[in-house]
Amino acid sequence: MSSSTYRVTGMTCEHCVAAVTEELTALDGVTAVSIDLVAGGTSDVTVESSAPLDTAAVAEAVDEAGYALAGPRDLPLA
Repeated sequence: MSSSTYRVTGMTCEHCVAAVTEELTALDGVTAVSIDLVAGGTSDVTVESSAPLDTAAVAEAVDEAGYALAGPRDLPLA
C-alpha cells in the first residue's frame, strides 16, 4: 500500500473535486482519493494505491480533469 500527497492548483468547488477524483481513480492501482479543497488556491490531493504511482501519470490525470500539479512557483515561501 502506498500513499502520496500532491498539490493541485485551480480547483474552486466540489465539481472540480469530483473531476480530479474521477480521473485519479481511473489510474491502475488507485484505491482511494482524498482532497482538501482550498478554493482558488493550492489543494492537497492524497492518493492511496496498491503500489507507488508514476508522477507523470498523476500529472496527466490531473491535466485531463482540467487542472495542474502545483509547481515550485505555486508553493508558499518557507
